[in-house]
Amino acid sequence: MIIRSAEFVKSAVKPEHYPPEDMPEIAFVGRSNVGKSSLINTLVNRKSLVKTSSTPGRTQLINFFNINDSFMFVDLPGYGYARVPQSVTKTWGTMIETYLSTRRTLRGVVMLMDIRREPGKDEDDLIAWFSSYGIPSICVLTKADKFSNQQRIANHARCARSLGVDPSTLIPFSAKTRLGKEKVLGAIEPWTERI
Repeated sequence: MIIRSAEFVKSAVKPEHYPPEDMPEIAFVGRSNVGKSSLINTLVNRKSLVKTSSTPGRTQLINFFNINDSFMFVDLPGYGYARVPQSVTKTWGTMIETYLSTRRTLRGVVMLMDIRREPGKDEDDLIAWFSSYGIPSICVLTKADKFSNQQRIANHARCARSLGVDPSTLIPFSAKTRLGKEKVLGAIEPWTERI
């Protein structure tokens, strides 16, 4: 798949603020600071379409991006250790769940996990949740450049064991080296077709 154009459409909190449901949508979800913005920027060949930050919890809205005038990327707020008040974290959870459970044009979810940390209950719960709603998903292991090749292979296998999945279903990715970019694009391409 070749991405020729990408532009920010709008940010939203509630369904009434979402863009019209006239294109397939692919959502990106993961812990705060896992690299969602960097992954999206790499996929669309832009340095700053999506703002990146070293501070966890910067993305506090649902951000919609028009890709090739034919489908949308949807950047969801990160969950986990963001240094924000508990009330805000709860609001984010409701906002994300509402989007994932009600959006009719959602075709699939790219779930990001940091290859350096073991998946936990949050990741297990999200995967089970996608399954219960019948939402297709792929798992991308970000920050793969932080390890040597041997360490990366070992951590890839450890993440697969922890999630109880075949290692081939997890895609190692690095925004720095672009490792895994084509695999991610290939995995999400079927979701971009209009129905």
